[in-house]
Amino acid sequence: MNRMTIRATPAAGAAILPCALDAVSFEAGGKPLIDRVSARLEAGPRTVVLGPNGAGKTTLLRLCHGLLRPSAGAVRWLGPGAGAAARRQAMVFQTPMMLRRSVAANVAYALAVRGLRGAARRMRVARALDRVGLAGAAARPARALSTSERQRLALARAWATEPEVLFLDEPTANLDPAATRAIETAIEAVARAGVKIVMTTHDLGQARRLADEVLFLHQGRLVERGPADAFFAGPRTAEAAAFLEGALTW
Repeated sequence: MNRMTIRATPAAGAAILPCALDAVSFEAGGKPLIDRVSARLEAGPRTVVLGPNGAGKTTLLRLCHGLLRPSAGAVRWLGPGAGAAARRQAMVFQTPMMLRRSVAANVAYALAVRGLRGAARRMRVARALDRVGLAGAAARPARALSTSERQRLALARAWATEPEVLFLDEPTANLDPAATRAIETAIEAVARAGVKIVMTTHDLGQARRLADEVLFLHQGRLVERGPADAFFAGPRTAEAAAFLEGALTW
């Protein structure tokens, strides 16, 4: 199994992007989940990964974030700050884990792990909660929050660490329209702050609203990539066209 490689020549405050996936494959139980994917993630555009269920979307995000090691190929951060890549990115999962602590303490813990203390930590916690509309809930138990509020707290917790890249896995799955809009507003705010967004979604309407570029996966392969407007106006591959038409694809 090839190890995920990171080039190490970090400079203080230096960028970690771009990120290159070089013929990345991943197998589990003898089954290929990602098949020789090559792509490059640049700073700026919001990247949305689309594909039918089982296409490998979540697996691809986990590979990029370093939670999984490729079975073959490599994920490489190419910027001058690449040696600090693990500390310069964050991921929010479809069902985020909440600590048995207050809302504010959940955010504070993420910062404490990174060595931030005292007034600086308190200020960053307050700012993060305010950004996602949870300032008034700071003292509430995190596990008493609604599903939408938990997702916003997970965003605040990730954003507070000041990542350069934020991976989001189905951030609005099973949420109602009002809750979905609140999460999308938070995501847009994160992107405006200069954070690179890479996310998966099953919601084509959401992809149209948020994506600058689309990566389309089918059976673990990257079969199409391009600007979001062009992808939705006229996909180049039969697999992507069938997906947009709502056809069942395997």
